[in-house]
Amino acid sequence: MDIVLYTDFGSADIYLGQVKSVLHRIAPRAGVIDLANDLPPFNVRAAAHLLDALKNAFAEGSVFLCVVDPGVGTARGTLVLEADGRRYVGPDNGLLSVVAARAAAARLAGIAWRPAGLSDSFHGRDLFAPVAARIAAGTLPPDHLRPLQALATTFGADDLEEIIYVDHYGNPCTGIRSVHARDEGLLMANGHRIPGARVYGAVPQGAPLWYRNSHGLVEIAVNCGNAAQALGLRVGDRVNWVG
Repeated sequence: MDIVLYTDFGSADIYLGQVKSVLHRIAPRAGVIDLANDLPPFNVRAAAHLLDALKNAFAEGSVFLCVVDPGVGTARGTLVLEADGRRYVGPDNGLLSVVAARAAAARLAGIAWRPAGLSDSFHGRDLFAPVAARIAAGTLPPDHLRPLQALATTFGADDLEEIIYVDHYGNPCTGIRSVHARDEGLLMANGHRIPGARVYGAVPQGAPLWYRNSHGLVEIAVNCGNAAQALGLRVGDRVNWVG
């Protein structure tokens, strides 16, 4: 069974290795997949929408360890979500709420267990990683979880008309699902009216476009260029349809 890491810890920092050490110690036979560890820091809402778009690339039974947690150490809740055959471990701060809201079947549980050495600032290593590893290994004691009727924080099931991620090419990805894209519409972003196209090469080099990306979201690009720089776009910027 695979454990899928989805965090804002940073792939070059000291945190990710510590988390993987816990996973290996508790679930040595589990595969560990780095889905994303350089998510926009602290941006829970953007990460929640991106997670829902990416989840279907992983087999049912996968365990997602999800940590974008600016409220770590506060009274915010901790939970395990089971949704459409996959399980998600993380904070109850909205990060798992879009997956939950769009799932055909979802079940919630709060994490009742606390380790003796729980740090105030690294629940990803001390709390979420052990729980995710024990789920993957099939060794999680039932009393580690408690019934949970509803999420404390939810962003709902609607699309998010904002930039939620910018990849290393400079392509800004929106929280608009491809099925809701307007084929003849222009996408307005930072004052730019961007036409749609099927692929990058359908427009001249240096020209902007929006397109339906490979994980089902509307994305902005510049053919052979950096759209974020060229159009002045960053995570959190609003986008909307015109025309």
